[in-house]
Amino acid sequence: MHSEKKTEPMPVDACGMKGPGAEHKTLERFAGTFRAEVRIWFQPGAPPNVSTGTMKNTMVLGGRFLQQEYRDDAGMFEGRGFWGYNDVDRRYEGFWIDVMVNFFQIEHGQLDAGGNVYTMIGTMTDPQSGGTMRKRSVIRYAGPDEHSVEMFFQHAEKPESKAMEIRYRRA
Repeated sequence: MHSEKKTEPMPVDACGMKGPGAEHKTLERFAGTFRAEVRIWFQPGAPPNVSTGTMKNTMVLGGRFLQQEYRDDAGMFEGRGFWGYNDVDRRYEGFWIDVMVNFFQIEHGQLDAGGNVYTMIGTMTDPQSGGTMRKRSVIRYAGPDEHSVEMFFQHAEKPESKAMEIRYRRA
């Protein structure tokens, strides 16, 4: 028989890992249950489609990530996401998946100097054309009970257009 030598776990700092920092803490203010009013523009200049739903946000994995769970009131749409701060690359990162598409929507970005506006950028394959599509999301923290998200898409050489606006109010 051979005996295994037991080793003590390495201190967290020795592994290059650390706990959540101030940037992670900014995400805590989004934790909770929020009612959502969603406006989607399927074509630039057309009237928006309006719906409502509920977003449940929970800080997970030791306060490192915000887990998002959304369901619309009609029961036709649901989605999940995670949002966190990458302290190696010094940027916020997030991904979203939902029942409308079969791919991850991945974004990264920064918080403005005022501490209330996150601007996130991502690219993905346009499901209609197969080309590259740019996505820009602007998340505005308006206070402990309210925040909003605006999403803009840019297809190929076309100008960027607003595709979605969500207003969240704490339930």
